[in-house]
Amino acid sequence: EISPAMIKDIGANWVILGHSERRTIFGEKDDLVAEKVAHALESGLKVIACIGETLEEREAGKTEEVVFRQTKALLPAIGSNWDKVVLAYEPVWAIGTGKTATPQQ
Repeated sequence: EISPAMIKDIGANWVILGHSERRTIFGEKDDLVAEKVAHALESGLKVIACIGETLEEREAGKTEEVVFRQTKALLPAIGSNWDKVVLAYEPVWAIGTGKTATPQQ
């Protein structure tokens, strides 16, 4: 675990939040990711916010639902700071499965 102050102390300006490994291994939910995004932005960092569905969610036809839910949770945290945020679509279903995401996906 690392604080925004520690990130800034080493000269970094960006932080990746909502990564699939944090969501899976540590059980981070959308609301916690949003809190972290808000805190990072308030601390002067720029944010790469990861969104994306699992293989199970994809096969259940829930891709748009999941990505919409994750994005919607971030809206209050980001507010008018979109110039400091990049949304990164991370197709979790393509990690270690041998499946590849196409540009259309």
